[in-house]
Amino acid sequence: MRRLIVPPLVGQYVSLEPLALDHVDGIAAAASGDRITFGYTEVPDGHDEAAGYVAWLLDDAAHARAAPFVQRRATDGAIVGCTRFLNPAWPLGRTDPDEVEVGGTWLSSSAQRSPMNTEAKLLLLDHAFETWNVQRVAICTDARNTQSRRAIERLGAPFEGVLRRHRLSKHTGDGERLRDTAMYAITCDDWPDLRARLVDRLSD
Repeated sequence: MRRLIVPPLVGQYVSLEPLALDHVDGIAAAASGDRITFGYTEVPDGHDEAAGYVAWLLDDAAHARAAPFVQRRATDGAIVGCTRFLNPAWPLGRTDPDEVEVGGTWLSSSAQRSPMNTEAKLLLLDHAFETWNVQRVAICTDARNTQSRRAIERLGAPFEGVLRRHRLSKHTGDGERLRDTAMYAITCDDWPDLRARLVDRLSD
């Protein structure tokens, strides 16, 4: 069975550390503050939910469905959120994926509005395009999530359209409802210029 094996990805502001069982306490702490921005995202609430969340993601990792990470702030070493590669595909039959999605991303309130999100995306995209040599990286969100859509657009990922009733909604109160998904993607043709813009933004 294929697996997405990724080493720690280390930046100036944030490190992406492959998810492990001993991250449960740190994830619970990171998610325990102001949760107002978590309305469209699956973020565990409390230690028990954090333990279930980690078990679920580790199962996805074991079955080549995802490569999950905690986001660790460089200044104090605190876990401040999670992100992951997911939905890999191998249409060209290579060992490494040809397509992958970046998602499942959240940051604690103390880490938002900082360079960490931009740098985390740069670290993930660098690995996808420069190590795996993927053809395409998708970034998707609930079509109603204007904050997430603005962040993806600031990143520079081109908008590809909306898939209607596409995935199970994570929005609080929606229950068993399929959401409309706003689809963005970066291809290997887009990557050089987009990477240069991200590096420039981080150096400002």
